[in-house]
Formats: sequence, C-alpha cells, structure tokens
Amino acid sequence: MRWKKLRYVFVNSMSDMFHPDIPPEFVLKTFSVMRESSSEYGHIFQILTKRPGLAVKWWQEHQDDFPDGWPDNIWIGTSVESQKYAIRVKVLARLPAAIRFVSAEPLLDRLDLTPWLTDGTLQWLIVGGESGPGARPMSLDWARDLRDQAADAGVAFFLKQLGGKNGKRSGANAILDGRTWQEYPG
Repeated sequence: MRWKKLRYVFVNSMSDMFHPDIPPEFVLKTFSVMRESSSEYGHIFQILTKRPGLAVKWWQEHQDDFPDGWPDNIWIGTSVESQKYAIRVKVLARLPAAIRFVSAEPLLDRLDLTPWLTDGTLQWLIVGGESGPGARPMSLDWARDLRDQAADAGVAFFLKQLGGKNGKRSGANAILDGRTWQEYPG
C-alpha cells in the first residue's frame, strides 16, 4: 500500500496460490488486499496456477465477498507446458477475470492455443524455455508458432526467456526474429 507508482506484482512467484495446502481464508485475505490496493494506485497482480480447477472452486465459494465481481486488477493464468495440459485453459475460462493468461513455460513441445486465443478466453500469452542444469531445449519454431497464434488473434505476446543450461537468455537477450517480444494486454 506504500507504493505510489503503478506496479505489476507476480503473486507467489515461487509457489501456487491455489495449492491444496493453502487455506482458503489466506487466499481471501490476499485477494482483499489486492483489491484494496487497486483503488488508489492501480497495482496489477498476476496470479499463476497449475490448478485452475481449485481456483474456480475457491471463486464459487467466495464470490459473494466481492459484490463488484472479480477485481479488474487481478489477472489470473495457468501453466501450459505442452498440449497435454492445454485442458487447463478450458477450466481457466470459467473464472470471470478481465485478464486471463497462459504461461507456456517451460515450453516443452509444439502447442496449439488457437481455440482459446480466438474465442476471447485469453488476453495474454507468455512463453519461455526451461533454464538451468538439465534444461530441456525449446524450439524457436514452437515460440514462433505461439507468437503467430497470438498475433492472429490480437492477443498480447510476451517472450520471457529462451532458456538453456548456461543462462536463461531473458529480457533483452530473448530475441526472436530480430527483436524482443514484451507485450502486455491492455
């Protein structure tokens, strides 16, 4: 609440707000603080979960605590690292957030998100390779394909990192076809 300038906050960047061991009351308190901070400064909070089904269940049980609906400053996304997990997007679509997104990171295979990019389910697509010892390679063609899917649907595309065993190649070093791709919805 002391931040005076707009900030983007990745909530629980190393964990999952909707892990089964997180008490629903903690999630409610966290959502309440995020909602309150939006009124004065407009901070944007990004929540990423591998468990959109638990997020839907939580929302169904607590939506009455939010008479104005899902706060616009709380964006929610799910991880989809391969087509096997794309079903998570169908579940994510049940949440009434203004901004829903996919983090295809680490991207492990070719991925088709066209149905959810074109039907308005997704407003943002983040892509990144795996990094560190034992990192599995990400094909630049997979990233290009997702970039093109997002562009065709008018959805913001953010290439976070290319990944690799020796460095993430992130930020200004995440170059695809001669440029960085750091778009935000909006």
